Amino acid sequence: MAPLYDSLRADIVTAMKARDAATTTALRTADAAVKRAAMDGNKEIDDALVVTTLRKAVKNLADARVEFEKGGRADLVAANDAEIRVLEKYLPKGIDGARLESLIATAIAETGAQSKKEMGKVIGALKKHPDAGLIDFGAASKLVQAKLP
Repeated sequence: MAPLYDSLRADIVTAMKARDAATTTALRTADAAVKRAAMDGNKEIDDALVVTTLRKAVKNLADARVEFEKGGRADLVAANDAEIRVLEKYLPKGIDGARLESLIATAIAETGAQSKKEMGKVIGALKKHPDAGLIDFGAASKLVQAKLP
């Protein structure tokens, strides 16, 4: 088992013993999502799978939070914020702006991309980078678009 997944499972037990219902629910939901992703992809549970699954969950929660704000549901916004904080504990710190710009500049140079039509090449090169798991590809995509004519 992956150390990150083991930590998640241990924290479920700790939250249950502390009778922290919100944390327990958030962690159990994350655990189920990781297991489902492993089963769907026919993969072993490793740290990369856990991080990918939790990032997707955090993104979904953030998207839902925006909708809850539009609907004036402060209670659901607060619940989503709490769940996001619980899950972010397991995610590695992302690559910052200056480092991300450097990686993008390198990827553009390596691929020889000249226009936005070749943006896929640049994103593909970034996905092959050893630190790809730490890159926010939404932000990276916007930066690539800004750099390519």
